[in-house]
Amino acid sequence: MSSTYLIAPFRDKDQVKALGARWDPERRQWYVPAGKDLAPFAAWLPAGVPVQAQEPPATGWPVALGAELGSDVPGHRLAGRGVSLSDVLQGVSQAVSAAFAQPVWVRVEVVDVRLKGHVYLELAERSPHGELVAKCHAMIWSAVAQRILPAFQQATGGELAAGIKLLVRARPVFKAQYGFSLEVDDIDAQYTLGDLEARKREIRDRLMREGLFGRNRQLPAPWDYRHVLVVAPEGGAGLGDFDVEAGRLQRHGVCQFLYVHSRFQGEGAAGQIRHELVAAWENIAVNHTWQPDAVVIIRGGGAVNDLAWLNDYELARTICEWPVPVLTGIGHERDNTVLDEVAHTRFDTPSKVIAGIERTIALRAREAKECFAEIAHEAKQRIQLARRAVEHGMSQVEIGVRSDIALARQSAERLQGDIRHLARHQVALARRDVPARMQEIQALSAQHLHQARQGSEALMREIAGQGPRRTLERGFALVRHSQGQSVTRAVQLDAITQNEQGTGAVPLEIEFSDGRRTVAASTPLADMASACKTVATTDADTHAEHTRERP
Repeated sequence: MSSTYLIAPFRDKDQVKALGARWDPERRQWYVPAGKDLAPFAAWLPAGVPVQAQEPPATGWPVALGAELGSDVPGHRLAGRGVSLSDVLQGVSQAVSAAFAQPVWVRVEVVDVRLKGHVYLELAERSPHGELVAKCHAMIWSAVAQRILPAFQQATGGELAAGIKLLVRARPVFKAQYGFSLEVDDIDAQYTLGDLEARKREIRDRLMREGLFGRNRQLPAPWDYRHVLVVAPEGGAGLGDFDVEAGRLQRHGVCQFLYVHSRFQGEGAAGQIRHELVAAWENIAVNHTWQPDAVVIIRGGGAVNDLAWLNDYELARTICEWPVPVLTGIGHERDNTVLDEVAHTRFDTPSKVIAGIERTIALRAREAKECFAEIAHEAKQRIQLARRAVEHGMSQVEIGVRSDIALARQSAERLQGDIRHLARHQVALARRDVPARMQEIQALSAQHLHQARQGSEALMREIAGQGPRRTLERGFALVRHSQGQSVTRAVQLDAITQNEQGTGAVPLEIEFSDGRRTVAASTPLADMASACKTVATTDADTHAEHTRERP
């Protein structure tokens, strides 16, 4: 039996090689060696070449599943001991092909995915406790992948990735060079969606039983945003969209944003998100005086299996019990996780989260502006009312003043008339009484003038009679010392006499009305005193006479 040459394009070289084809460098064409089953190469066989299982090797060994290869069957013994590995594995391959002539639907969990034109998978099955039960390799040939993967991605919104559970239609194959594997030719997307939904439903039901599911949604929505704690994967596209607008708000001092970063996919992603969130909250409580108005959890769009890491019970419970509203913006509009369901407010994308925050801030700004406008309008109205009240008061005052002025003018005119009448009466009385009064005054004045004249003349006579000459003429005398000093008292004369004893008689000058005489001071003092008394008596009599002569 000759080899069968294949019509395989360059992109399928790895696939046909993996199935056991050989390369002919002379013809530059892949071929299936003689005796090898052509069924796996049906997609590349030339037209007219029948596809049927090849006869088993000439050894005559049984190929039914479970038969013992190399048993003591007549004709099976060779000259040497044992059989070749390739013969054994070829028998296994035939047994597997016979047992699984048609593809079967298999439930698997993806452990690893490698894309090299063809899709190479590592699949596993785990027990409910997470223990590994089975494991194998699988592949999706590039031609098949181009047909089934776009449909799977469109239905689930994601790509094949580690951690996702699949229901695949596959044909088990065993190849001597590569061992056992599954060749996948279809994937049931609804199974994957059902598994993800079942996981979410389990978490949702548990939170509801514990009375936690809607706790965060029951918190009052933030009245305004001043401080926001943001949890996001570092460098993600969703974070970049969010930060463009958040940075603008922060630059203008409208709202402050504190960022913490965490992985959002892969094993342990949910636990890291919880750890970073709790650590950031505790740090704020210790180092800041403010508390965030809300927590924002965002990430950009991704495959369903990427977002499936967020469907975690512990993380969902943490969000339910968080003391402030939690806002989520995870993936795109079609994406949904348990975190979206338990959060206070769910937005479709990170951009819509910051847009919602901006709307609230803008709403409060408009309300403040409207309140200010209302206050200004009310103040303006009150000012206008006060102005009108003042104007009315001023008008009333002006009217009252004018009325009072008119009344005062009338009263003044009446008083002026009364005053004029009274003045005329007083003038008439004065004209009548003044002449008589003037006559009385003139008569009284004449009498007083006459009496004053008489008194003045008497006084003048008395004054004229009081001069030194008149006094001498009335009998008085003036005594002077020899030095010209007047001697008016007896004690003066005694002093003079005592001072000049031994010098003889002390000369004294006595002035009379008709002349002067000099006498000696030896005259007894008693005689001198008697003389002075006589003169004084004469003078007193003269004064009394003059007084009697006054009118």
